[in-house]
Amino acid sequence: MQTIFTRRQIETILAALLAATTAMVGLANRGSAEVLGPKFLTLEKVGRFKEPVHLSQPPGVGSPLFVVERRGTVRVIVDGQVQPQPLLDLRRKVKFSGKGGEQGLLSIAFPPDYAESGLFYVAYTDRRNALRIEEYKRPAPDEPSARAKDERLVLRIPQPTTKHHGGLLLFGPDNLLYIGSGDGGPSGDPGNVAQNKRVLLGKLLRIDPRRGPAPVPSAKGKKGKGAKGKRSGERAAYTIPPDNPLVGRPGRNEIFAYGLRNPWRFSFDQSPAGDLLTIGDVGDERYEEVNILPVGKARGANFGWPAYEGRAKLRGGVPRNRTVLPVYTYPHGRRCSVIGGHIVRDPRLSRIRGREIVGRYLFGDFCSQRLFAFRPRPDKVGRERSFRFELPGVTSFAEDRTGRIYVLTYAGPVFRIDPARKRIE
Repeated sequence: MQTIFTRRQIETILAALLAATTAMVGLANRGSAEVLGPKFLTLEKVGRFKEPVHLSQPPGVGSPLFVVERRGTVRVIVDGQVQPQPLLDLRRKVKFSGKGGEQGLLSIAFPPDYAESGLFYVAYTDRRNALRIEEYKRPAPDEPSARAKDERLVLRIPQPTTKHHGGLLLFGPDNLLYIGSGDGGPSGDPGNVAQNKRVLLGKLLRIDPRRGPAPVPSAKGKKGKGAKGKRSGERAAYTIPPDNPLVGRPGRNEIFAYGLRNPWRFSFDQSPAGDLLTIGDVGDERYEEVNILPVGKARGANFGWPAYEGRAKLRGGVPRNRTVLPVYTYPHGRRCSVIGGHIVRDPRLSRIRGREIVGRYLFGDFCSQRLFAFRPRPDKVGRERSFRFELPGVTSFAEDRTGRIYVLTYAGPVFRIDPARKRIE
């Protein structure tokens, strides 16, 4: 039986087919966008501060962000808003002036039990140019800030100059406190302190900052300087982990790794393949370097300074095969001072077409005003890529409890790296 359609019926059918086709294309495009994810990156400003140098977040998703200002204050960000009262104000204690601009309040760290204990730790340069690590307690509900006079000294490291103090505090995957200690200067480490296991300069230290039961004896039977109390029998200011590499051997028991010039920023990466330690070790006159290795292999490791700078021989005296080779180096020029970063794990930044960043080590350089990234591999690193962002004076990177990455700049702004649909980066 033959069906005959009128002109009006044909037009109605065509219109319906067109509408259905348009809807199907729209759904396909929307589904494709969800699969592909964002195409670009952007920097979302989360606040402006006075010379910010570190950002940290206590355990617990949704907890506040804390930003360390070099001149001595710790600012608080709650729900995206910078609070008027700081967590801590140490401006009367902190020395931030001096040649090189490397002094000041340098970092803050929150232990895994912060929610229960309320304890936290800061590192700063005191009025006598020493690197000082102190313990404080979270303010009571009726107090606006922690009381600066209620500090407990954990460790004090005298410094020969105003440069290369390091000063980063981080709790590692083993819940112990790691301390980045620079060689203290001057240029070239003429005293070879980074290789000297009897001093704490030029090292990565590892302690439990809680009071210990008693001073820990060194290999010669003397009390370790950093762990002894003020009087005989007094509890130690901190506890030495028994598996630190120099326990029972000549040298300072606090040392976890050595041969570093200025580990200004380091980080830990926890992945299914195992825990990694990443260190951006600031170079001297020729090369900057990045070290990435499993945490277990970093125990007792010698990173080579000042026998080597980067991969190049400087002073020598240490066999190359007894040192850890950096995974990445670059010469001075437009770049001059590496700012160590993080291996990006933020799932929101995945599936960026042709510009994948998840799994790459993101870092900066103080002089170049640029960000860079490469993919760490067991045998060699992937090709370096740079980003269009221009950020004068990058001082630090941070990662919050959800994996989001932050970039701090000396000029004041602190940014979060976010996904974007339009070309911004």
